[in-house]
Amino acid sequence: MIQEIEISGFLTTNIPLIDVRSPGEHAKGHIPGAVNIPLFSDTERAHIGTVYVQQSKEKATALGYQYVNPKLSDFIVQAKKAAPNGKVVVHCWRGGMRSRLFAAFLNENGFEDVSLIIGGYKAYRNHVLANFDIPFNLKIVGGYTGSAKTYVIKEIKSAGFQVIDLEDLANHKGSAFGEIENLAQPTVEQFENNLFDVWRKLDYTQPIWLEDESHNIGGVNIPMNLFNQMRDSTVFFLDIPREERAKHLVTEYADTDTDLLVKSIGRISKRLGGLNTTHALAFLQEKKFYEVALMALSYYDKTYLKGMQMHASGKVIVFPKQTTDPISNAQTIMEYYEQHERNKTNPI
Repeated sequence: MIQEIEISGFLTTNIPLIDVRSPGEHAKGHIPGAVNIPLFSDTERAHIGTVYVQQSKEKATALGYQYVNPKLSDFIVQAKKAAPNGKVVVHCWRGGMRSRLFAAFLNENGFEDVSLIIGGYKAYRNHVLANFDIPFNLKIVGGYTGSAKTYVIKEIKSAGFQVIDLEDLANHKGSAFGEIENLAQPTVEQFENNLFDVWRKLDYTQPIWLEDESHNIGGVNIPMNLFNQMRDSTVFFLDIPREERAKHLVTEYADTDTDLLVKSIGRISKRLGGLNTTHALAFLQEKKFYEVALMALSYYDKTYLKGMQMHASGKVIVFPKQTTDPISNAQTIMEYYEQHERNKTNPI
């Protein structure tokens, strides 16, 4: 028997999920955990679409069966690996013909509990984006570049608070130097899906701690409805001397391949100016990383200060600190929160 299930209902289950869209559709964005068993390759899907437009729906359907029939036995093998107990949920783009035909095929071949997601992946995407319209109780850890904010966030998480590490989800450190680890970033769409997948498991009545970020983290974007909430939330700003932050950057990047650092300097060369860029590159060749860091921070501090001006007036709490020690700095923020912020009314 084939049943239908709303995306909100599916997300409360642990039922295996099969995505029958093409590999290209799946790669652009998918529900985390979904197993891709495509009915058609990207080329086949494009061919069917062309026939549909240029000839007829009937001929396109016939061509679809022609492509699918040789794959039927393999579909069963793959589906049994994905859902060995015979209980499975299937989806395509809008919950249309592809998922319905695949679900019927599974049901006819030993899968006794098959469900379809109403509205398919499109319904999931609408659910993801609408979720970030909910008013959250956000707490933002801010500080100029090199303040070790990511480590502070980790300490806050270790203390039992709810934390989302946006840079970790983005596979990027959020600056011109963020690409030097050469990690592949998800697509913008998949970043949103991955973010929602961890976010939905949180308690929305409790604070959610985030590191202060610009709208873009490398090649991905924070959903605008969430970003606007971040801009309107309390910022716990660590004001640490530039010299100390430069030391921290040296510990972060000094072991990086020099060519990658050169490329990173190149990405901010227009803002640094020609002479400063020349000096920075010369320092790199001489392995004077501290001097390079100081020069880079002269650019980043101005950029970050401009971003800080976008935060809601009166919601930036400054903590002058003398070192980048994340344990001490996280403790300062948490103590302030416990004394002044915890009893404030949550927006939910």
